[in-house]
Amino acid sequence: VQIVESGGGLVQAGGSLRLSCATSGFAFEDYAIGWFRQAPGKEREGVSCINNSDEDTLYADSVKGRFTISSDNAKNTVYLQMNSLKPEDTAVYYCGALYYPGPTTYREYGLRHLHEYDYWGQGTQVTVSS
Repeated sequence: VQIVESGGGLVQAGGSLRLSCATSGFAFEDYAIGWFRQAPGKEREGVSCINNSDEDTLYADSVKGRFTISSDNAKNTVYLQMNSLKPEDTAVYYCGALYYPGPTTYREYGLRHLHEYDYWGQGTQVTVSS
């Protein structure tokens, strides 16, 4: 199994970045892919998630209206388009794969129960300057 994040970097406040999460080694359509982030001294938090079989999406309140998650099943890749970036978005962004637990459970803990995720990438740094 491989999960590789890319697309991070340094951007000014108000700018945009597009993160990619390229995966291999598991049945992509059987999984949901979540983006999480961890700032220095803080716990890892859920940002957004997409179920690859029906494109059901979840967003943290802090990013609704600014971030958009999408999935390309042909490439086994999930994207996170981040617009109107703020300094508080600065963090290492991680991509995780969750074996789809069904719609109710997915919506209940898709962005919260990190320990339920099966696979993780190494992360990509996003820095937003003010």
